[in-house]
Amino acid sequence: MSAISIDDRRQQREFNKLRKRLRRQVGQAIEDFNMIEEGDRIMVCLSGGKDSYTMLDILLSLQRSAPVGFELVAVNLDQKQPGFPAHVLPEYLAERGVPFHVIEQDTYSVVKQIVPEGKTMCSLCSRLRRGSLYTFAAENGMTKIALGHHRDDMIETMFLNMFYGSKIKSMPPKLRTDDGRHIVIRPLAYCNEPDIEVYAAAREFPIIPCSLCGSQENLQRQAIKKMLRSWERQNPGRLENIFRSMQHIVPSHLADGELFDFKRLRVAEESAKS
Repeated sequence: MSAISIDDRRQQREFNKLRKRLRRQVGQAIEDFNMIEEGDRIMVCLSGGKDSYTMLDILLSLQRSAPVGFELVAVNLDQKQPGFPAHVLPEYLAERGVPFHVIEQDTYSVVKQIVPEGKTMCSLCSRLRRGSLYTFAAENGMTKIALGHHRDDMIETMFLNMFYGSKIKSMPPKLRTDDGRHIVIRPLAYCNEPDIEVYAAAREFPIIPCSLCGSQENLQRQAIKKMLRSWERQNPGRLENIFRSMQHIVPSHLADGELFDFKRLRVAEESAKS
């Protein structure tokens, strides 16, 4: 009995350290990018996955001690996927006392109709989902839209764009939409996926798997994820270094003529005279 008690206490200590680390990282990201301001009405996009559950949980915790007042509204898009357990999120949110709204829109049928069998559906699904969420945000006075992408998502997206799009581009921690109507924030920008996985398991969130695209094999993102995790195993800390490099860009040492005026680059006048 004593051994079990000691083990339980050790696990609790580890969980407390993890929770403090995630709170600190989320708080730091919010401060660094001015994600949340006084009076914000934040739409927390909840998919039923580990990332969005963790984001909501940490934001609720920070809300209680934040120096500014802000409102959180959880929003889920019910895409009418066959077998989707529609009761899970409402029951969870009601139990937590979190204000929420479920948007019902059959994007599943649209995606299945347009995308050929065996092809990746994520891109179209994402666009349809984004349109529905942005419309809801505009109609309900949301000042910020919070998404659950984390540090590893941002790194993976950069490599996806490099390998398949010939661009150095990722997910920014804070974004103004093209039409200028919305500010999108990613509070988990400094959090890594393994920590989120452990946290979600410890908190026993009622995870809902995505049956629309989660079963498709050999997705490009999964290949990138596998590559990056292999790098991290071989060289611990490599992903953190990659992420830090995304925060320290030196345009004059790349090759983009739109960011740096290479054509008009000349020696300094003093050097030329000497």
